[in-house]
Amino acid sequence: MSATVNQGGSNSGGSFFPELFRFGLYKPAQGRIVRQVTFFSVALLACLAIWELHSSGWFNFLNAAAVEGEVAGPQIVKMLFSFALAGIGIWSAYRLVNYPVFADFLIAVEAEMNKVSWPTRDQLYRASVVVIFVIFAMAVLLFLFDILWTAVFEMIGIRYSDSDSWWSKLRGFLGF
Repeated sequence: MSATVNQGGSNSGGSFFPELFRFGLYKPAQGRIVRQVTFFSVALLACLAIWELHSSGWFNFLNAAAVEGEVAGPQIVKMLFSFALAGIGIWSAYRLVNYPVFADFLIAVEAEMNKVSWPTRDQLYRASVVVIFVIFAMAVLLFLFDILWTAVFEMIGIRYSDSDSWWSKLRGFLGF
């Protein structure tokens, strides 16, 4: 089979299942970085899911006939089953990033990401400082508004607080 498969044409949007059994790459020179990152992310997710299933006991049905106390037999079967599933997950991740519809999407994503003007380190630092300052200022402002409206509502009798609340102690301390 050639190095490229279906570079456009009528079969570019078929089913994913037949795509699992192909070996070629779809547009190998385009969108390389985002496809690699997507592959490693999906493969890692698949392997972590298999690990979680293995360690939580979902594969215990494989050793149902094992004798109590026998350690090597059932553990080897469970490990081999887990490795086989992880291999299927990794292969599926590889084929997913070469699936024509998804690969075209990833190629378009990388093309758009190359158009973005990224900030410099200094711009990023300044913008982060502004955001953190605004968040803290809004938190203080909301706290002060809460104190103000709590006092107003208690003065007009809409809200009643316990005599041991922090607001009552603060009013007693300040002499209100």
